[in-house]
Amino acid sequence: MALYRAAGGRRTYAAVAADVGVTGETLRPWVRQADEQAGHVRGGEARVEGRDEEPSRLRAELGRLRKAQAEWQLDGEALRRAAQYFAKEMRA
Repeated sequence: MALYRAAGGRRTYAAVAADVGVTGETLRPWVRQADEQAGHVRGGEARVEGRDEEPSRLRAELGRLRKAQAEWQLDGEALRRAAQYFAKEMRA
């Protein structure tokens, strides 16, 4: 499926399928099923994410990653403080 998508519509199912040792009729349902699971809309050929959808998806992902990073930094700070506290306890 990745080979078919990487071809960007320049190769047929049969041509890509021959590269991996299956028939085009075997590859076609696999690609369609993967597209459906990924939420891509069918309209003749599998539609790749549009230019308008990609920036909003990337902004959402960036927000999620920044939030996770802030949580990890907070956890790291708590662990550093705990280590300092217990190090003092061990010395005393």
